[in-house]
Amino acid sequence: MYRRNHHWFNSYRFSFSTNGINYHTEKVQNFIKKNRDHLSIGITIDGTQAKHDLNRIYKGDGPERGSYNDVVRNIPLWLEQFPGASTKVTISTADIPYIKESVLHLYSLGIHEVNINCVFEDVWKEGDDLLFEEQLMQLADAIIDGGYYKDYACSFYSEHIGKPMDRALDNHNWCGAGRMLSVDAEGNFYPCTRFAAYSLRSKKPIIIGNIRDGIDKNKLRPFLTLDRLTQSKPECIDCEVAEGCAWCQGENYDAADTPTIYQRSTAICKMHKARVRANNYYWNKLFRKLELEGLREEYEANKLQTNPVIC
Repeated sequence: MYRRNHHWFNSYRFSFSTNGINYHTEKVQNFIKKNRDHLSIGITIDGTQAKHDLNRIYKGDGPERGSYNDVVRNIPLWLEQFPGASTKVTISTADIPYIKESVLHLYSLGIHEVNINCVFEDVWKEGDDLLFEEQLMQLADAIIDGGYYKDYACSFYSEHIGKPMDRALDNHNWCGAGRMLSVDAEGNFYPCTRFAAYSLRSKKPIIIGNIRDGIDKNKLRPFLTLDRLTQSKPECIDCEVAEGCAWCQGENYDAADTPTIYQRSTAICKMHKARVRANNYYWNKLFRKLELEGLREEYEANKLQTNPVIC
């Protein structure tokens, strides 16, 4: 575009998710300075040091060393350069006991928006859903009683989840696979990074093109036709709490009986239902508190200013 003097040359955006270890280095900072107006950068920090270092450790032959200290030192610089930036936290069975304290810890670091979700893989043990629900209810108490709900957010709580979904009106795909191009170091294109070899357990990677030949539209087309009905079982389609139940297109493919992207993985079902129960507890408690204090109208007005309705 630069060589052709194309008017789209300056219309680009790089979106990065990074572990943040090298964020402070000269090379990274020079890159940020050069592309500041075209960047979205998210640093993944999982919460407390105990939670973060469960999974994010350095490779090596010696004793395992977690990366928490090397990441947390860069959080102030990151927030200074990208005010309002959010982080992403992933929960698996071993992480459940750390949920409450980890979200509150991230708030204490100055991160106001914590996006958090359970992994989609079939890793959950018997009783995990009940432990998960208890942690979310304890976190709900801390957020509401501590007044965090005024300035902080946690994606586990939403007024819109836990409702039935209409077959016709709510028949969209959950994720953006096929609409958010992913590129590896060799220049291969994937529907998203979950279809690359390093993200898959047993299936072959799905490559839909490369930087030399462009995108193969025939390989891309199946991803553009995906919707909720074509890949869900009847019990998922008609579930009374279907709203907000997520799936990962890559995990659907990885866990499927055959090499198909049309078989929805449901390993997260019990965890979603536990989240719905805790979510109901959160909103019932918050609205009761606001009603008793006469602040419900003020809260709703502030919410509209933060998330205006666009007609």
